[in-house]
Amino acid sequence: MKKETECLHAGYTPGNGDPRVMPIVQSTTYTFNSTEHIADIFDDPTKGLIYSRFANPTCDAVEKKIAALEGGVAAMLTSSGQAASLLSILNLCSAGDSFISTATIYGGTINLFGFTLKKLGIECIWVDGNASEEEIQKAFKPNTKAVFGETLANPALHVCDIEKLANIAHKNHVPFIIDNTFPTPILCRPIEFGADIVIHSTTKYMDGHAVQGGGVIVDSGKFDWKAAYEKTGKFADFVEPDESYHGLRYVEKYGNLAYILKARMQLMRDFGCYPAAHSAFLLNLGLETLAVRMKQYCENAKKVAEYFASRTDKIEKVSYPGLESDKYYELGKKYMKDGCSGVISISIKGGRSAAVRFMDSLKLASNVVHVADIRTCVLHPAAETHRQLTDEQLVAAGIDGGMIRFSTGLENIDDILEDVKQALDAV
Repeated sequence: MKKETECLHAGYTPGNGDPRVMPIVQSTTYTFNSTEHIADIFDDPTKGLIYSRFANPTCDAVEKKIAALEGGVAAMLTSSGQAASLLSILNLCSAGDSFISTATIYGGTINLFGFTLKKLGIECIWVDGNASEEEIQKAFKPNTKAVFGETLANPALHVCDIEKLANIAHKNHVPFIIDNTFPTPILCRPIEFGADIVIHSTTKYMDGHAVQGGGVIVDSGKFDWKAAYEKTGKFADFVEPDESYHGLRYVEKYGNLAYILKARMQLMRDFGCYPAAHSAFLLNLGLETLAVRMKQYCENAKKVAEYFASRTDKIEKVSYPGLESDKYYELGKKYMKDGCSGVISISIKGGRSAAVRFMDSLKLASNVVHVADIRTCVLHPAAETHRQLTDEQLVAAGIDGGMIRFSTGLENIDDILEDVKQALDAV
């Protein structure tokens, strides 16, 4: 199926007499005919559902849909995008390990990686994603277990060179994890360019309506954990017995599903950050229109970005890879040939005070701590989502005091442009 069709049909196929619309299974528990049956499922969770902290039929259908859209072998929903980022790393790293991440990623993820994981004994090594392979290679340590990046950085809108980072990771026998939240699989499928694990904050475009938070981890099934273990000694917990799960060997038992099933059986079991069935149902409603919405977001955003670029009297800089003048235009065409999402980053002349005046003057667009919505919204990263970062971290993330993250919605483009014009005139 093509992506537009997968959005509607993947994950749930009704049988004869079944509901046409994916049903909400609002239950925490499942019944069994015997104790032996329950024991069999505890031994191998792929044989059935046992408890909603691990899995749920409604969530399972949405997981299958997202895995199909990304071209992965399996997926696992989480309660938030932050939970997806956290579990994607904890599934690989323990205290004493390290991983590499590009510096231009979402501010909440910077805090998670640089502060919270540090307290757990896991080091994040920051690199410039634009650096040469030789420079990035210098960041690797013997205990480095992954490379992390963001397809389209939030909010700087730097485009990640997926193939470059994936190649570097694979030369070092570690997986490449990428956050694909802004493009979604409609605009970019990172697995096709070498990524091993793809994560999303499904709160954003996938949901699209700002009605529920969520995240997802998608496993490509392509990373060879056993080969990496034999060459480097890393990822022993994928190959050797898991003492917390009666000696199960994940690669031996599940093959190319080892990563996602280990995440579910170890981490979801212990952290329990699984979404409710009703949340997954709402997410699915968003996914059904994702392909249609992403096309319109891109169309509207390009026109808004062009208008911002024309206002050199008020605008210092416009970052949008869909503009030919953007430094990431060529990478954008390579990885997102159908558009670069609806998010634009601008810097207003006059710095923070001018940025605040512009935002407070908007009448249609909402000033909210959110992005990638059906409604146009704005945010001031330095004062809001990235306010915990130091000045040095803000610079590394590509953020200045005048920067505004402008998330173009699905309103009529004339109304959006009229609102932008009157707000700029008020600065």
